[in-house]
Amino acid sequence: MRRRLPGALAAVALAVVSGAAGATVDEGIEDVYMTPEAFLAAAFGGAAPKAKKFWVTGDHRAAIAGILGRRFGGLRLNYWRAERRTAWILEEIGKVKPITTGLVVRDGAIESVRVLVYRESRGWEVRHDFFTDQFVGARLDGRLRLDRGIDGISGATLSVRALTNLGRLALYLHNAVMDGGP
Repeated sequence: MRRRLPGALAAVALAVVSGAAGATVDEGIEDVYMTPEAFLAAAFGGAAPKAKKFWVTGDHRAAIAGILGRRFGGLRLNYWRAERRTAWILEEIGKVKPITTGLVVRDGAIESVRVLVYRESRGWEVRHDFFTDQFVGARLDGRLRLDRGIDGISGATLSVRALTNLGRLALYLHNAVMDGGP
């Protein structure tokens, strides 16, 4: 289900009032495809376990920065765990705005990827199954890279890169949690 939030109406009104015919306006669009609550319910077959905290310290901070290709400023990440399965709701910038993504990992392999909220003006095709299904079964290699290539989408390069990095991050975090981490 695709839902446009009121920011788009305000941007259109501003363009009409200011006489900016043909000008590009940042519409503040936010496409909500699935709520975090619905994602977690689907991931765990109904009731999600209680959220846990992964504290980002020391070596984890350096590894996360390497995966994302930038400094990670957060102190902790929420995750949900039931036996050998973890669920992560993570965000990464596509071109200029965050893409909120839900990822489920089981036994060190990605089980599912869902784009929950998409805020960019281009690249929204990454939300479709034809793209996200490429991640199913993916694992990390010894260099913290996916063990398979992910096909890009023309016009969505930065969104593809963001989701690929989130897949790598979810696998890294899952493995850290399962190896006795936080």
